[in-house]
Amino acid sequence: MNRYFIYLGYNGKNFSGWQVQPNGVTVQQCLEEALATLLRQPVPVVGAGRTDAGVHARLMVAHFDWGEPVADLPFLAEKLNRLLPKDIAVYRIVPVRSEAHARFDATSRTYKYYITTRKDPFNYDQVYRMSGQLDFEAMNEACKVLFDYIDFTSFSKLHTDVKTNNCRIYKAGWEQEGDVWVFTVQADRFLRNMVRAIVGTLLEVGRGKLTIEGFRKVIEAKDRCKAGTSVPGHALFLVDVTYPEEIFDLVDN
Repeated sequence: MNRYFIYLGYNGKNFSGWQVQPNGVTVQQCLEEALATLLRQPVPVVGAGRTDAGVHARLMVAHFDWGEPVADLPFLAEKLNRLLPKDIAVYRIVPVRSEAHARFDATSRTYKYYITTRKDPFNYDQVYRMSGQLDFEAMNEACKVLFDYIDFTSFSKLHTDVKTNNCRIYKAGWEQEGDVWVFTVQADRFLRNMVRAIVGTLLEVGRGKLTIEGFRKVIEAKDRCKAGTSVPGHALFLVDVTYPEEIFDLVDN
């Protein structure tokens, strides 16, 4: 079998998340249906992660297998874009080693979350608008605490099927871009609802309702009930997924 990575992006507003489910249209479903139409048989795809309902991806990666080598990958990407809805775009399709895995071989994933206090008629469905002032300096100090831990049970959705809640966070912090504040977080893996729970808890710090030490205690409690409320999904974007270079080396294929 020949394995290929699809690099794509999507506006998650009209989707019930990435993963196929009984009720609601998903991104994975649309991609599999488009591939099946073009290749004339079912083609399962495996994504680098599972974004929740309403969450966007500037860059998602998924893999699929096909028995014959695809001669013209740019043309296949173009044909997929013609079939896919306007809120999903395929950027490129690349061959990878047969054992390469879009999810398990990813070395890091990066998310961004957007917040503003200014009303804007053009970005309201992709930025979380809040009232009042936030202490972003304190929020950035709290971000530094994240690097001291690997168990993020306090920021995980309850009753998930993962074997471990350990993650290594490589980057976390807030930066201002015009009227919008952007939280960027990079880790080797993320738990269900993790980014939205972290942001919600950092906002408690920004409002002065939680101290830096209190933020640390939330993590150490390993209890989702101790953390803040999850922020809405419409302002969350998956923006990057990285892989080791060797999975693109096809010399021995």
